[in-house]
Amino acid sequence: MAPFDAPTLLHNPRCTKSRAAKALLDERGIAYKERRYLDEPLTPAELDTLRRRLGRPAREWVRTSEDAFKEAGLGGQPKDNLKDEVILAAMARFPSLIERPILILDDRAVVGRPPDRVIRLLDDEL
Repeated sequence: MAPFDAPTLLHNPRCTKSRAAKALLDERGIAYKERRYLDEPLTPAELDTLRRRLGRPAREWVRTSEDAFKEAGLGGQPKDNLKDEVILAAMARFPSLIERPILILDDRAVVGRPPDRVIRLLDDEL
């Protein structure tokens, strides 16, 4: 199975924004796979696919405020100096570093902060 071969919501049910994005999908009757990425971490290949679909460097969707950012050895330097490969490897080891929620739809993806971005992607794609 190819990574993200169906609409996929990378979801953390403890996150308010993530719950709001899920509710928007449910309200619209959109069929999607829910992936609780903290329980089922993304592989390095999936993260690379996600980076391409987001069209944004990893430094723009990494959570620098997480303790795991320092634990991964990424603290102490400006995130703009970090290479995508280094950040993606850290995200694979520490999934809490991934910004949430993320909706993946076909060959595009969007970070749902604010959740309205999920609606815009849906409106563009459907």
